[in-house]
Amino acid sequence: MASKSNSTFSVLGSDLTITGDIQASADLHIDGSVEGDIACSSLVQGETSTVKGAIKAESARLAGTVEGSITARELVILKSARIMGDVFYDALTIEQGAQVEGRFAHRDTKAKASATPQGGTKPELTVAG
Repeated sequence: MASKSNSTFSVLGSDLTITGDIQASADLHIDGSVEGDIACSSLVQGETSTVKGAIKAESARLAGTVEGSITARELVILKSARIMGDVFYDALTIEQGAQVEGRFAHRDTKAKASATPQGGTKPELTVAG
């Protein structure tokens, strides 16, 4: 049963290789290979999947290989993930054993939207093990 009555879910199987950018208004599950940027609402990446390009999503759960920057409001990096690129997040969970080569930066959208600096927000980091 879908969480939203009009939501859709797209799956790119392990036998699929896509060259080019992907934009989806729906949730996306990738098991195959993508050479290009991905923009979607929610992304789930399988362990055997590879993405060579930037990822922008509201939420992302990554288990495969990513070569490019990642921007997500809620990001989960599973222990099988191999990431080479910078990571921008609001909430972050990293399982023990995940490999990330790049910089982590908390996206402080409230401070950017507001002209008055408010130092009360702290990045949320969860280490799962």
